[in-house]
Amino acid sequence: MIGELYAIEADIRGKPPDERRHVRQEKSSPLLAALEKSMKEKLATLWPKAPLVEAINYSLNRWDGLTLFCDDGRIEISNVLAENALRCVALGRRNYMFAGSDSGGERAAAMYSLIGSCKLNGINPRFYLEYMHTHIADHQANRIDELLPWNIPRHLLRSTPALL
Repeated sequence: MIGELYAIEADIRGKPPDERRHVRQEKSSPLLAALEKSMKEKLATLWPKAPLVEAINYSLNRWDGLTLFCDDGRIEISNVLAENALRCVALGRRNYMFAGSDSGGERAAAMYSLIGSCKLNGINPRFYLEYMHTHIADHQANRIDELLPWNIPRHLLRSTPALL
């Protein structure tokens, strides 16, 4: 059943959120209802201290969160994209241990977030950072969200080669 859910996701990848939501409501929701029913039926037949009971209860206790993607076409079925985006952080963890201070670590985390957001939004991180640094000094502080990666001018989109 889980494989079928991922097959549905593969078919709708890159589609507009409304279309993804519609397909999920039509195809994924019935599969999820069947999966939930199957888990509850299995739960009734198992010894209460069996490891599988713990796994099923874990899923059932988080069911609303697990099925949220069906109600919102912007949400992915899993967080694998976020995990992949953070892989470079995990690989270099030993190098980052010596950021110098807590505030240095927080600044590094902010930079990783900005660069990761650029990549997820199809924006060249180097050109984004250059643009942001040349415009931030003259920008009103209460409108700083206008300088976030998804709000920048179109000329910074992926049409330029990624240099970072």
